[in-house]
Amino acid sequence: MRRQLAGAVAALLLLTACGGEEEAPPPAVGTVKIAINGWAGYEASAAVLSRLLKQELGYQVQRVELNEAESWEGIEKGTVDVIIENWGREAEKKTYIEEKKVAVSAGRNGNKGVIGWYVPQWMADRYPDITDWRQLNKYAHLFKTEKSGDLGQILDGDASYVTNDEALVRNLKLNYRVVYAGSEKALIRAAKLATQRRTPLLMYFYEPQWLFTQIKLAKVNLPPYAIGCDADAAKVACDYPPYLLDKIVSRKFADTGGRAYELVRNFGWTNHQQNAVANDMTNNGLSADQAARKWIDANKIVWKDWVPG
Repeated sequence: MRRQLAGAVAALLLLTACGGEEEAPPPAVGTVKIAINGWAGYEASAAVLSRLLKQELGYQVQRVELNEAESWEGIEKGTVDVIIENWGREAEKKTYIEEKKVAVSAGRNGNKGVIGWYVPQWMADRYPDITDWRQLNKYAHLFKTEKSGDLGQILDGDASYVTNDEALVRNLKLNYRVVYAGSEKALIRAAKLATQRRTPLLMYFYEPQWLFTQIKLAKVNLPPYAIGCDADAAKVACDYPPYLLDKIVSRKFADTGGRAYELVRNFGWTNHQQNAVANDMTNNGLSADQAARKWIDANKIVWKDWVPG
């Protein structure tokens, strides 16, 4: 019996040794530095990606809170690996991807972006032609504020956001002044108050955004976008282009990020999916990580193919 047991143990040890020679070592797990830009939709995407990196692949995640331009600078400095939601930024693409070659595109993130001017739906109902940019001067007096003086006010968000509004006002000869609210939260608060109190508001806003699930806003029809009409920032006199939002990563991360980079490259979801997570974060009392976990638990069929085998 002892002789049989010894033989079995020896055979097991031999098999283990042989298996050890053939198996690859486990992948090195490190830290992924994700830029966090200041709007809820971006944070929703970053939260889901962060949880999957940690939960499925064992990576640590470092959140780096920066505005859009600073995020590109962070890629060059090595303080940022990933920008998960990029809105055009053609100047930065030329500088950091084409010229300096420190960044690369990691493909689309699935979101379809729209930027434009909006008024509360009640204004469009009361003044049916107010959504025609050629009629805006007729209504400028409705939008006067202390900050805009004798001109109508167009309320923008953070000055670092993608915006052509000052050029549009000038080139379309509109009697308006762009005033910066400073943040997405301030824009949302203004939209809610204007809807509840039925006060005039003309604002810069965008989709995807969870607010559209709660209140109605009407988009102003600016001169139609055509390819090249925004090539000279000082001469822009057309609407914003449709944006197929993409992901930007540092070249170093693309070369050495392994499975983490594969997950970032594979990540892609819809406006509706992003809005669901953003709404939980903003209105339902969940932290970003709790909202991400709720969505991940309910949507494995969506994200399972993002995770590299």
